[in-house]
Amino acid sequence: MDDRGASFVAVRRPNPHTDTCNSNSAEAVAGSAAWLGRGLSCVCAQRRDSDAGSFFDLTLAQEECLERLQRRIEVPYDGSIVEHQEALKALWKVAFPEEELRGLISEQWKEMGWQGKDPSTDFRGGGFISLENFLFFARNFPKSFQDLLWKREGDRSVWEYPFAVAGVNITFMLVQMLDLEAVKPRTLVGATFLKFLEENESAFDLLYCIAFKLMDHQWLSMRASYMDFN
Repeated sequence: MDDRGASFVAVRRPNPHTDTCNSNSAEAVAGSAAWLGRGLSCVCAQRRDSDAGSFFDLTLAQEECLERLQRRIEVPYDGSIVEHQEALKALWKVAFPEEELRGLISEQWKEMGWQGKDPSTDFRGGGFISLENFLFFARNFPKSFQDLLWKREGDRSVWEYPFAVAGVNITFMLVQMLDLEAVKPRTLVGATFLKFLEENESAFDLLYCIAFKLMDHQWLSMRASYMDFN
């Protein structure tokens, strides 16, 4: 997949002169991720309090997909593992192709929005899958990724949210929201997501990309600044 120079998700502010739809529908999801974004949006809107405490039965295929995803979620980021080191280097290369990385521990990482010079300390909340999510986003939808990294869209605050930390937090948030560490989904949202996962093993990664774009859209709608990030 490639966004071929165009954002995979078009998130725009409503124009009162041209928009005929409700302003609550300001986000328009297009491209290969549309089915996932629209489906979960509908389910979230219909979510009921009675879903809490219930368990939804899964097909054998859904159980297997969930188990594979859970194995990914359980992997912590470990800076001593070569595979993890190479993935981190790959992230730098796709984020800053014109700038050579001087080391896995470097002040350069702050340019991407990590809290310090060692990104490994920020992966604790999201694990290795959060790095995989970053790489999926950057490789499959490079323009959208770069637009978010460089805050190219919208009327921006002088002090913006930290891009990298936001990405790790989104991974953590999605795991919690979809209850992906449970043996069986306990919400309609989680159960519906597993149907998407059965159809496409990249569903979680795609949802991550959508969530990142929507978070940025919400940030702009709030006219937020760094102090609002939490």
